[in-house]
Amino acid sequence: MNLYDIKKRIEEEVASVKERDPAARSTFEILLTYSGLHAVLMYRVAHNLHKNKYYTCARVLSQLAKFLTGIEIHPGAKIGKGLFIDHGTGVVIGETAEIGDNCILYQGVTLGGTGKGKGKRHPTLGNNVMVGCGAKVLGPFKIGDNVKIAANAVVLEAIPDNSTAVGAPARVVRRNGVKVAQDLDQVHIPDPVSQELCKQLMRIEELEKEVKELKIKNEEK
Repeated sequence: MNLYDIKKRIEEEVASVKERDPAARSTFEILLTYSGLHAVLMYRVAHNLHKNKYYTCARVLSQLAKFLTGIEIHPGAKIGKGLFIDHGTGVVIGETAEIGDNCILYQGVTLGGTGKGKGKRHPTLGNNVMVGCGAKVLGPFKIGDNVKIAANAVVLEAIPDNSTAVGAPARVVRRNGVKVAQDLDQVHIPDPVSQELCKQLMRIEELEKEVKELKIKNEEK
C-alpha cells in the first residue's frame, strides 16, 4: 500500500465518522480525539502485517491499539470500508470475524465465538449493520445486510437482511419494514429482569391483598 492509498483510506474513514456523528466538528478533531478511528486505522496496519505473515508484529500492534483505545480488534479479522466505532470502549472483534461496508458498532460490543475450536468461530456482518452498545454476537453465523441489533442483545443465530433484533437471546422484531413484534431502537428494548421483577411485585401485591381480606374476615368472626 503506497502513500496515496494510505491517504485515501484515512480520508474515507474520517468521512465515515463525519457522516454518522453529529458531534464531529472537523477533520482535525476527528483525527485527534476519536479512539474508534484510531483503533480502525491501527487495525488496518496490523491486518496488512497479518496478511504478510508477520503474525507477532501484528498482534503486538493490535495489543498496543487495545491499550491506547480500549478497543480490541484481532488483526486476522476482515473489515470492510467505512466502519464507525462510536465511543468504542470495550469493543472486541475476534480473529475470524468479518464486517461488511459502512457498519456501526457502539461501546461494549463483542463479535465473539462460543468455543475454542479452530476454523471459523466468529460472526460475519453484512453491509450497513448497526450493533447497539453492549450487544454480543457470538458464533460463526451471518448477520444480513441492513440489520439493526439493539443494545444489550445477545445474538446466537443468523439474522436475515433488513431486520431488527432485540433481547437476550435476540429475536427478530421487524423484517423488510414489517413488524414481527414490537419494533425498538437500540435504547428502548425490554429488560427481561425488570419485567420479571414487575411480575413478582404484582403477585406480591395480590397476595398481600388476599391476606388482608382474610384478616378482616377472621376479625369479623
